[in-house]
Order: sequence, then structure tokens, then C-alpha cells
Amino acid sequence: MSHNIIYLLDDEAGMLDLLADVVELAGLRARGYTCARRFFEEVTAFESGTILVLDLLMPGMDGIEVMRRLAEMDQAPALILISGHDIGVLHAAEKLGRAQKLEILDSLAKPVSLGLFRSILEKYAGNDTSEDQSESRAAIRKPGAAQLRQAIHDGQLVLHYQPQVEMKTGTLAGVEALVRWQHPDQGLIYPGGFIPLAEQKGLMGELSHWVVGEVVRQEQLWRESGLLISVSANISAENIASLTLPEYLSQLLADNQLDPTRLTLEVTESALMGELVTSLDILTRLRLKGMGLSIDDFGTGYSSLSQLHRIPFTELKIDLGFVSNMTADTEARAIVKTCILLGHELNMKVVAEGVEDQHTWDLLTGLGCDVAQGYFIAKPMPAAEVLKWIRSH
Repeated sequence: MSHNIIYLLDDEAGMLDLLADVVELAGLRARGYTCARRFFEEVTAFESGTILVLDLLMPGMDGIEVMRRLAEMDQAPALILISGHDIGVLHAAEKLGRAQKLEILDSLAKPVSLGLFRSILEKYAGNDTSEDQSESRAAIRKPGAAQLRQAIHDGQLVLHYQPQVEMKTGTLAGVEALVRWQHPDQGLIYPGGFIPLAEQKGLMGELSHWVVGEVVRQEQLWRESGLLISVSANISAENIASLTLPEYLSQLLADNQLDPTRLTLEVTESALMGELVTSLDILTRLRLKGMGLSIDDFGTGYSSLSQLHRIPFTELKIDLGFVSNMTADTEARAIVKTCILLGHELNMKVVAEGVEDQHTWDLLTGLGCDVAQGYFIAKPMPAAEVLKWIRSH
């Protein structure tokens, strides 16, 4: 597991204790600081994949100053921002952090929902709650690019699948394929522990090819069991710059006699920020060949409306950060409502990820959302457990 230590920076000692308890429950280790200057004196460098939970409103060096200093470092931690200030300030800090090229995982208003905080940690840092395992893995050296490349070719990667359900009927709409690394020494490593490495070392193309190939293999097994399940899989910026991708996927599906309409490819907004003409070429041909296209983490990138207008997306996926905060944050709720209206006006199915409780489900139902995904419905699970989940639901 990559995220063995979660740094906490908050001037309230009581809050630090609460957050540290949640971190430990998630099988990770917490290191807390009440003073930003002392934090920077003791922590002078960060490993890839490190997370810092940062309170914006602190005496001395405030959270915005901390972000500015982190942005100047060679490798900054990913951030979870928290604040008891006006929600608009929290959102402005998120935008500022992204403009500074910092990775903002999520933001939370005080009083912090500890359940939501834990779900965010588990999403980005893994959810192995074995304290002994997380302690022993802390001392193990982080995997490198050569190990990851070997893992892709030696069958060390596995897919877990998270069910998505139709909100009107509660029936299965499909599953999202989520990659994990079953490391021979370190056990199950979650995406936050190796996706940044794959991006840095140019391995996303190989990784995505493996994921799609494994999805096709699993689709065949499900079909043999009498089940036709639609699957969503993520593709990277590298993939949508590859002019051969549409032919490769189309041939792969044809060779295995699989219906291309059962495969949806998820593309993040940030992945579209490269060569737009090439991306438009590739994504349009994928649609012509029958595959669905989903714009993932909608609302967190740039030029969102122009991308929706140009590219023939079939699905809009609302970012977890907006969905998970919508019960307590009126701005987040307004953004979710707008995303649903916009998606429907553009004839897209709208999927909300990060649905963690009944209240969120009820709000989304009232807003007319089509599909929900999140721990309230089901956690990601191995393929064999998907069949059991379907039978029990």
C-alpha cells in the first residue's frame, strides 16, 4: 500500500485526534501537526502518492500559503482540503490548488463528516483495514516502473467491479471495472499507489490495454453464465492520442463476438486537454464502432461545455466530490442538479458516483438522476462476487 502515512495539518488538537482515529480505522497511519511551519521543518520531501489533509484556516501560515509552498516543491502530496469558513472559500481554494498543478482529491466543510472522510481515504488510499498489514507494508520499498511493467505482463493485476444501478427501478445498469495490483510482497495495492507511477513513466497505454482485454475476457465468462452485463472501463490520455485504438478495440470485440454497445469507455476531462483534434478523431470513431463514451469526473476540469459540445458522449458522470457533499452543501447540490439537467438536455445518461447514504440517494432520485454508484449500493468486488451480489439483489 502506497499511502501508509496520512499527514494531517489542523490547528485544533481535538480535530487532529478525530481525523487520526479515522485514518487508523482505515488501516493507515496518521501524523498530525498543529503548526504549518513545524510541519515544513520536519517534512522536507514527499513520496509519490502521499496525502495531506489540510485545514485552510490556521494562525501563522494559513492553508493557502501552505498550498503555495507545496506547489513550489518537486513532488507535492495530494490534498484533502477542510475548512469551517464560507463554503465559497473552500471551493475557491480547490480551484486555486488545481491551477497551481496540485492534486486536490476532495474538500470537506467543517464539521467534517467522519464517515465521508473515511470513504474518501478508502477511495484514494485503499481500504485494507488490517493494522498489522499496513504497519508491515510501511517499511517495504515502493514499487517502481520496472515492477509495474512486469506486473502488467505477469498477471499481477486484477479487476474489481463496482455495480451501478438504475435509480428508477433499482436494477443493475452495469459495472465499472477498477484495477488493483496484487503485489507478491505487499498484497493488494489500490490505484492511488500505482496509477500516478504509470502516468509518470508512460505506462498508461499498456495498463489500459490490459484492462480492456481483461474486461473482454470477463464479459465472455459472464455470458457463459447466462449474464449480459455492461461494463465501463477507464482509458487514459495516452489511449485517446493513439489513432489505432478504435480499430484495436473493434477487432478485439469482434473476435470475441461481444456487443460493442455493452462497453463504455470513461474519459476524464483532464485527459482531453491534449491534442483536441486527435482526441475528437479517435473518440468519434469509437462511437461509430458502437462503444459508449462517458465523460468522467465532470465539473472538475476545464472547458467542460465545449468538450460536451464537440465530442459525442453518451454518458455524463458527476464527480464524487459534488455528490458526496450534496446533502450538506447547497452549492454542491446546485452543481449536481445542473449537471443532471445539462446531461439530459444533451441526450446523455447521467451517472452519480460517490452515493454513500439514503439521503443522497433520495436527493438524486428527486433530481432525476439516471444511475447511481457508490458504497451505499455496493463496494468494488472481485468478478466472482458480482454474481452473488446480483442474485442477492
